[in-house]
Amino acid sequence: CAASRQAACVSGCIPVPWLCDGEQQCPDGTDEQCGQAGECCAVSSVCGSKKVQCPGTHHCIPHWELCDRHQDCEDGWDEEGCPQQPCLPGQWQCRNRVCIMAEWKCNGIDDCGDSSDEDICAPCTPGMVRCDEGKCILESLMCDDKDDCLDGTDEPSTCGKLHTAAGSCPSGRGATELSCLMSPFAASPQVGAAFTAHPLTPILHLSCSRTHVPCRDGTGCVAQEYLCDGEKDCADGSDEDGCAQLCNTPGRSHSSYPCGLGSCLNASLVCNSQQDCADGSDEGGNCSVPCQRSCTHLCYPSPQGPRCWCGPGYRLAADGLSCMDIDECTEWGKEACSQTCLNAPGSYSCGCLPGYLLEPDGHTCKLTGPEPKLLVAVQSEVLSYGLRSGHEEVVLATDKDRVVFSLDYDLVERKVFWMDLATESIRWQDLSSGKKGTLVKGVRSDCIAVDWLGRNLYWTDGVAGQILATRLGAAWQGIPEYTVVMDGDLDQPHSLVLQPLAGLMYWSEVGSHSRLMEASMDGSWRHVLLAQGLGWPTALALDFPTQRIFWLDEKLGSVGSARLDGSSVKVLKLRWVRSPFAAAVCEGQLYWSERKTWSVQQVDKASGKNRTVLLKRHGQPHGIQVPSWGNPSPAVPALLISHPAHAVLAGTNGCAKSNGGCAQLCLPNP
Repeated sequence: CAASRQAACVSGCIPVPWLCDGEQQCPDGTDEQCGQAGECCAVSSVCGSKKVQCPGTHHCIPHWELCDRHQDCEDGWDEEGCPQQPCLPGQWQCRNRVCIMAEWKCNGIDDCGDSSDEDICAPCTPGMVRCDEGKCILESLMCDDKDDCLDGTDEPSTCGKLHTAAGSCPSGRGATELSCLMSPFAASPQVGAAFTAHPLTPILHLSCSRTHVPCRDGTGCVAQEYLCDGEKDCADGSDEDGCAQLCNTPGRSHSSYPCGLGSCLNASLVCNSQQDCADGSDEGGNCSVPCQRSCTHLCYPSPQGPRCWCGPGYRLAADGLSCMDIDECTEWGKEACSQTCLNAPGSYSCGCLPGYLLEPDGHTCKLTGPEPKLLVAVQSEVLSYGLRSGHEEVVLATDKDRVVFSLDYDLVERKVFWMDLATESIRWQDLSSGKKGTLVKGVRSDCIAVDWLGRNLYWTDGVAGQILATRLGAAWQGIPEYTVVMDGDLDQPHSLVLQPLAGLMYWSEVGSHSRLMEASMDGSWRHVLLAQGLGWPTALALDFPTQRIFWLDEKLGSVGSARLDGSSVKVLKLRWVRSPFAAAVCEGQLYWSERKTWSVQQVDKASGKNRTVLLKRHGQPHGIQVPSWGNPSPAVPALLISHPAHAVLAGTNGCAKSNGGCAQLCLPNP
């Protein structure tokens, strides 16, 4: 191993900065241990929380000396991979030369990383309170049934129960912060008394958005979807307390009998002369009263007298006698089936879309054919990562002084397209022949997207507020050949994704009013998909099998998703979402690149759980894609599922045949 930059591992060498960083890279875990006792030597113990360590040395430098155009580390590591361009309009430059949105200054959050955006700021003025995401709002706007804070912390589920005791605020926080004014003393309707707190108990950091509920110990909030899911997400485990009494949760038999202490018991064990409930509440009382009720299904005795009992897949109706079918497909959602669901009397069955195979569990759909692979841009290289095998391979390498920024893949000609910021050009390489070329020059973009069916490439220009397009077959001849698809009234368009078969495109805007937008791929039929509860949605991904759009929010540290009509919005706050750049969805997983931690990570797309770090490199990852490596036929998933509102148009993209009769550029309109 290179002594100055690498450390020995049982299977090879790893960069020194990966030692004791909280992520196991060596198979035997030795990168997270040191010393005879096996304790991990944290970097903070060497450099402190406000400094960073030069790799391979004990030299520490302040955060603001990173990318300050002066070599402070011996090998110049502190100036590697730094942005060469000044901040864009609407941005503010930190002391460490990092560019952030101008409105992020003085928002109560260290967005720069060196605190320079907060050092000169004053607290909220009297009569105002600060949202968790940093903005100051009037106290009168709290609990007014409107989300005045971007993260909704002014409208928690516990509105009306304010806790203003000065002693409840932690040291260093003002008594006018929302997290000190709002206390979750009210019980969650989903978990009974599991989240109640004594009125005199000091609760710290209590404000939760509407989609989350507070833990009993007040140390955090968890998503409502995490309640009673069998995993302890609160530090004190209070999200799982009292869950056994919820006998009618998905997956639990509807013939369950609630014991007095909260556990559930199969109705066939009630009044059987044996004490099965811990408190004995399943015996005695009126157990001897015979069943003479006109029950549709079955009748069982109970200490409260005879009761009707419904078989699996049914629930007892309001009359207490008849049974109604449970529509698992509607009530359980993705807990029933990962893709398609068909309800039947007392049952249901799952199905998969073409190109997928139903797993033995009867619920999950997996891709058929070749192993799905993830394309990842890391500095000057593009890696291929096998999502089954974990096999890594460099499929593209550019000059060392160039950065592969946003990228996309043309599954027809097996070409990778990427944005080259150094030369302000969009370039391509054929993965079969290795041939390279330049598509267009004189452009700058945060995101590009390939229409493999209409044979066009689209990109966003956040500075100009435009979405542009050019032909995939265009060749650079000294004159730019592209068209402006949309111009005007676009507030810093950023991430962009396409749905070629439906002729639709979706993009995020991260200007003064963040929003998600949808339009036809010719720029017509433009409308707002979502405009509430967004901070800075920097990464978008489409999941065609479930007909949902996913986004990662750098400002709010969250993962969100919604149906393609803007309904059924779901948001999960995840502490490891810090600086997402690009995202992709494959099967049940959401993948994204993290610039600050130089990693590519994955989580379960439905729950946000089971986080895994797939890749970690000495360099920032940018664009990622899950392309189809096979023949572009209707059997290929993830790229060929059309919008449900345009299902009749599947495979009828007007530009797919003979370029739509156009001499130059053809833009599809559904």
